[in-house]
Amino acid sequence: MAAKPEYRDRPDVEVALLDALVDRGDEGMTVLELRAAVDADIDAVEEALSSLKADSLITVESAERVRVYPHDRVVPDPDAPAVDETASI
Repeated sequence: MAAKPEYRDRPDVEVALLDALVDRGDEGMTVLELRAAVDADIDAVEEALSSLKADSLITVESAERVRVYPHDRVVPDPDAPAVDETASI
């Protein structure tokens, strides 16, 4: 599953992070898991995570381990009809 279309106009690394987080939804991901899921160096991942957190698109919890979760508004409704972004008018 991918993040909602309104969040797909961000830089590629941020979109890839959001997509990975949406796929793991309730589980969240560690920074290491995100680094493995996204084709970018650690500096780009950290910068993107910082930007996403500043825009309140992710939440970070640090209980036992630091885990990152997508904000609910980023996760598409699974019951909503699929939107074909390649369709034209």
